Amino acid sequence: MELRHLRYALALSEHGHFGRAAAALGIRQPPLSQQIKALETELGVRLFDRTGHGVRPTAAGEAFLTRARQVLDHLNLAVRDAADAGRGDTGTLAVGFLGTALAAVLPEVLTAFRARRPHVRLDLRQLTSARQVEALLNGGLDAGFVCGPPPGAAGRRLSSVPLGRESLVAALPADHPLTGEASVPMEALADEPLILSSRQAEPAAADVALAVCRKAGFAPRIAHEAHDLHTLLGLVACGLGVGIGPAGMRRFRHVGVTLLPLEPAAAGLDFHLAYRSGPVPSALAAFLRTVRQVHH
Repeated sequence: MELRHLRYALALSEHGHFGRAAAALGIRQPPLSQQIKALETELGVRLFDRTGHGVRPTAAGEAFLTRARQVLDHLNLAVRDAADAGRGDTGTLAVGFLGTALAAVLPEVLTAFRARRPHVRLDLRQLTSARQVEALLNGGLDAGFVCGPPPGAAGRRLSSVPLGRESLVAALPADHPLTGEASVPMEALADEPLILSSRQAEPAAADVALAVCRKAGFAPRIAHEAHDLHTLLGLVACGLGVGIGPAGMRRFRHVGVTLLPLEPAAAGLDFHLAYRSGPVPSALAAFLRTVRQVHH
């Protein structure tokens, strides 16, 4: 049995006449009659009663035609779904992000992407850069908004799209003497207990903060390490030290914390959208195009 047999039987049922069904199918009547007869022989039942005025389905024919319609409907859906997926119009994307991305990068990207690909489901997961890189490598994420390009061996297996750079700022407790200043001289932090991003969670952010301190001529007194910026700001608000982090922390507006630029202007943090190198699935390719269009 072939799909054309299903189409022939359905056309004959619809038109109720071999001649009209053959014309609708674009074939001659004798081959249609032969194919219907061959189908009945294969099934071992009569599908149509022949009358002087045409044909009508038997009970067995009605049962067969019901399933035949379902088969062809599912086939058409499969063809459409394959075409949609091939264009990146359907599917699921698992995307990791940092808190700073949620405040700055993500809203614009997601709004544009959902307008262009409304049927692609986005599985969003807030993770540190280190955990995002791990998930990208093991297939748990399709893309991730991370701080810094993927390091070391991971960088050789991942590709990334640069999204921009944020300058570093000092996060001061509300009662700190420097809160009334316009900026914070780096050398003024030489004897301060510092709160930095954890190198385990955010290696790029930690490395940049350490490099800024060394450039200013001192080894930092690290009082605490924070796995995310909300924690960093919370520790500062508790009076446990001065934090160093990206200017994007201003978007969080944490009570009890004053954010001031560093002087001289410190090297910034680069943010990237990372993904696995190699062939890119259509939905991810569409997402990457949206990111490039929005941020370039």
